[in-house]
Amino acid sequence: MLNDVVAVTVTPFDAGGAVDLDANAKLVRRLVEAGVNVITPNGNTGEFYALSPAERRQVLESTVAAAGDGATVVAGVGLDVVSAVESARHARDVGARMVMVHQPVHPYVSGEGWVAYHREIADAVPELGVVPYIRSARVTGAEVRRLGEQCPNVLGVKYAVPDPVRFASVARDAGLDRFAWLCGLAEPYTPSYWAVGARGFTSGLVTAAPSLTLRMRDALRAGDYPAAMRVWEAIRRFEELRGADASADNVSVVKEALAQLGLCRRDVRPPSRALPETVREEVAAILAAWQGEEA
Repeated sequence: MLNDVVAVTVTPFDAGGAVDLDANAKLVRRLVEAGVNVITPNGNTGEFYALSPAERRQVLESTVAAAGDGATVVAGVGLDVVSAVESARHARDVGARMVMVHQPVHPYVSGEGWVAYHREIADAVPELGVVPYIRSARVTGAEVRRLGEQCPNVLGVKYAVPDPVRFASVARDAGLDRFAWLCGLAEPYTPSYWAVGARGFTSGLVTAAPSLTLRMRDALRAGDYPAAMRVWEAIRRFEELRGADASADNVSVVKEALAQLGLCRRDVRPPSRALPETVREEVAAILAAWQGEEA
């Protein structure tokens, strides 16, 4: 199930700054109709840390309803353990199948504490699959293995350390076949991570250009790396814009593309920002180029 494209959706806002649930539902249905099988609301592309607890619940409920039986919903949860457990139980109660646990943002994280944090969440929802989101190279394969030994419902790992060699080592130390391994760095890193064992990847770009992302997935499944790299070249500049300045505009670039496609407003919440006109123009040029790529 996780060996696939995992779409991490944006959270649309209306003109008054509130969550636009109608727009969210339309975006989710568009993904399902395009053939996307796994959807994560309340991820980083969904501005998880800029939403209130009530808003995160609304977004999840809207996503589950819109996805129906067409896609598996993996709900983003996190923050303190109590909040993460409450969010995971809510996800279970409204019909999500799994939860993706954001990396703890506490300034003091021990390996033993990392395992304990995820174990408390996983033990609270044994009915759900649990997917830790790893962004720190300090998390070892041995720690992931221990978590899996203690929690059979930890089914996958979203790995987002920008180092394919490190990923290959962690995955093998943890158990390459024990977990579903997701490249958590989206399309730019996916071919290299696929080569060393990842069989799924997360994507924010898929919300704007689903056919391109699915084409990369299909090429990699077929072992056609030249075809996968042709998609890589097509999306390269878009992803460079998202990654610039320590990913300052990561969400803004995706929302700008969706706004230009008429799918939602471009508004983001601080600490993200609205894009300057020069970047908006570049996004428009990229979208125009993609019209031929998606044909």
